[in-house]
Amino acid sequence: MSESQQLIKTEPPKGTSLWKDGFRRLRRRRLAMLCLGVLTLYFLLAGFIYLAEFFDWRIGPTLWAEQAGQSYAPPSSKNIFGTDIFGQSVLRKTLYGTKISITVALCASLISIVIGVPLGAVAGYFRGFVDEIIVWIYSTLSSVPYILLILAFAVVLRDKTFFGYKLTGITAVYLAIGLTSWVGICRLIRGEVIKHKDREYIVAAISYGCSRRRIIFGHLLPNVFHLVIIDFSLRFVAFIHAEVILSFLGLGEAERPSWGAMINDARIELSRGVWWQMAAATVAIFFLSLALNIFGDALRDSLDPKLRIQ
Repeated sequence: MSESQQLIKTEPPKGTSLWKDGFRRLRRRRLAMLCLGVLTLYFLLAGFIYLAEFFDWRIGPTLWAEQAGQSYAPPSSKNIFGTDIFGQSVLRKTLYGTKISITVALCASLISIVIGVPLGAVAGYFRGFVDEIIVWIYSTLSSVPYILLILAFAVVLRDKTFFGYKLTGITAVYLAIGLTSWVGICRLIRGEVIKHKDREYIVAAISYGCSRRRIIFGHLLPNVFHLVIIDFSLRFVAFIHAEVILSFLGLGEAERPSWGAMINDARIELSRGVWWQMAAATVAIFFLSLALNIFGDALRDSLDPKLRIQ
């Protein structure tokens, strides 16, 4: 068999999708995989707290009250992070704060994506008057300092009733964060859609008679959705910090322990030499923030075609 015949019979190499190639690159990063394991542990702890509440496993504040020990007991083998002024376990409060922070960050991220992604896609595709209205809305929101905007929404939404449901504590917090944080993802998707709308596959879809809705949600968004995932991973830690700030200021969850409330309580305790509640909340926030930042950067390098490293 001649060499030319061998070349003809040789099958062309199989292509690799963006997602498959991106996750293959991500698995090669050992530090990113370690951070993924840390994040998985945090999420499992939050899920365990939810299950414990649902099945009444009595690990929440009821158990803390029943087993209240010595006030301000230092860390020991019995209480790893010691106790607070009421003799409650600081470790249990820290674990419960994990549930509060992850719930707020997850719900706020989903709200911002649901609002920002469709608005950005519509603005980038239609341009003209529709684009001007959407740009005017997010330009107005972005002109207000972010933390002040969140505080304003949190104060307005707190204790309000919508459709018979009273917004208190955690619900008001993630609504305040989600309704004010969609500007960045909206601007990002708008720019990407503007770049993609004149490419060959969109022109082909238009020539086949596809509707505008199908072009936007069936062709454009799937091709830029990796940016949504990257933005989600990078903003998640910012939402956790926002929840901690709101709880620290007394606008967060009032009936359940949270990291911000623990830091607020520990301010006075530090002058008395009681450092363990501040340390527990700070360490929990530090490791979660560090893992999210490292994993988010690795995810961006793996999925974004412009930043890929061989």
